[in-house]
Amino acid sequence: MCMDYVKAFLIGGAICAAVQILMDNTKLMPGRIMVILVCLGAVLGAVGIYEPFTKWAGAGASVPLSGFGNTLFKGIKKAVDEDGFIGIFKGGFTASAVGISGALIFSYLASWIFSPKMKD
Repeated sequence: MCMDYVKAFLIGGAICAAVQILMDNTKLMPGRIMVILVCLGAVLGAVGIYEPFTKWAGAGASVPLSGFGNTLFKGIKKAVDEDGFIGIFKGGFTASAVGISGALIFSYLASWIFSPKMKD
């Protein structure tokens, strides 16, 4: 059990380190790098590489933005199989709704606790 945590930490850290190296050595803006990670996760999911990687790496692969892209792909694939063409539009929302809602709710609660200030 403890080894799962260590593996997730090392894999997640390696992904973050690779992204930091990309940010430091290119002129890409952080927003574009985030889009690249989401698209990379979706493409690797479509090819069938990301799912076995996630099973092996655990949360280290599913928590970064590439994992979000893979979740979007899986949701769209499932919705297209069930509902046809309309699944392209609703599958990603259905698959990622819990994670997005959690992020919004916890961010809102954190803003109450820590009282953020706007920059001038």
